[in-house]
Amino acid sequence: MGRMKSLLMMTVFFIVIFSLAACSSKGEQTANTKQSSADGIKTEGAGTVNIGYTGPLSGPAAFYGKRTLNGVKMAADEINSEGGFEVGGKKYKLNIVSLDDKYLPNEAGANAKRLIQENKTPIIFTPHSGGVFALQVFNQQDKFLIGAYTSEPKVSEVGNNLTVRIPPRYDGYLKPFTDYSMKKFGKKIAFLPTSSQYGKDWSTKLKAYWEKQGGKVVYNSSIDFAKETDFFTTVTNALKGKPDVLFIGGASEPTAKVAKQARELGFKGGFIVMDQAKFDEMKAVTGSYDLLNGSIGVMPLVESTNSEAIPDFVKKYKEEYGENPGSEAGLNYIATYIFVEAMKAAGSVDDAEKIQAHMQDGVSNIPENVRIYQFSKFAGGGFDGDLEVAAIEDGKIVPIKVTK
Repeated sequence: MGRMKSLLMMTVFFIVIFSLAACSSKGEQTANTKQSSADGIKTEGAGTVNIGYTGPLSGPAAFYGKRTLNGVKMAADEINSEGGFEVGGKKYKLNIVSLDDKYLPNEAGANAKRLIQENKTPIIFTPHSGGVFALQVFNQQDKFLIGAYTSEPKVSEVGNNLTVRIPPRYDGYLKPFTDYSMKKFGKKIAFLPTSSQYGKDWSTKLKAYWEKQGGKVVYNSSIDFAKETDFFTTVTNALKGKPDVLFIGGASEPTAKVAKQARELGFKGGFIVMDQAKFDEMKAVTGSYDLLNGSIGVMPLVESTNSEAIPDFVKKYKEEYGENPGSEAGLNYIATYIFVEAMKAAGSVDDAEKIQAHMQDGVSNIPENVRIYQFSKFAGGGFDGDLEVAAIEDGKIVPIKVTK
């Protein structure tokens, strides 16, 4: 009886051990699935390049952050599905590791440290200027590239050679936005952008340019979209100065609500829309473009005719994510392809300095079927190409020609 009891206890012991091991294995597999866009791709013998992402995946800016990440992931999935890419005679696949920073610069910095230490990421994408500035404190020392999704000119002016600015600088929009609005509506403007540092910097640049062209600022304030949801009082105060134009911007949804509130209060002038907000996304809030007549901003990707690759990209993105892509997805999609081509030209997947030195090769060598933006060169720390500007007139998107 004693012997049988001992055998029974040993059997139970081994069953428990094997059960725990199975659970542990299953847990690890689930964790890897969450961080990787390379799962399920058979690339036998291939190495893995971890690409980092820190951005808002929760909170008020989550929609913006997820769209940005979607573009990176979609490019990685396509590259992996084609068998990966070859560098120095070896095949590699991409693995996207994403962390939520809730749109907070300090969280972005902590995430980047974690990505470097745990995943050895040669490139980390971040979609806000605060995050970029936080990463610039140590990225050259830690030798990783920043995929900077921000049009803030300052990120390219601080002498950080390992920062790659993805969108065009926003100061290129000052002249076309001002010229159009002054000619069509008048020279009095009220400022109601987002209260983020990005919004403040945009306002400073636009205010100086507007006044240089003979314009007058009749109201200068900002809105904290993370805290404010009712804009009646702020917009009412802005309209007391009888502005011809309102400068608005930030995330698309609250920006659209500001425009809608202004119309409901009787404003009949124009809107200068900061490049962070997108017309097609604002339309989802206003119901049509009619409320946005007289607006000038960035051309929506889905409305652009600048590239033959756009319709196919829009179709694939919509099939994958159930919505039309904005420039957040589009620009980070093409940037991922450019980084991969730069790695191939550099002959390295982990030497940030070598990869940066071949960014022009990356711009030149991406396949035509993914060239949804017409970048011509890498200069001044970022991708350079023609600005695409649009206005809304009679409820329709109208392209505005930009002269340099």
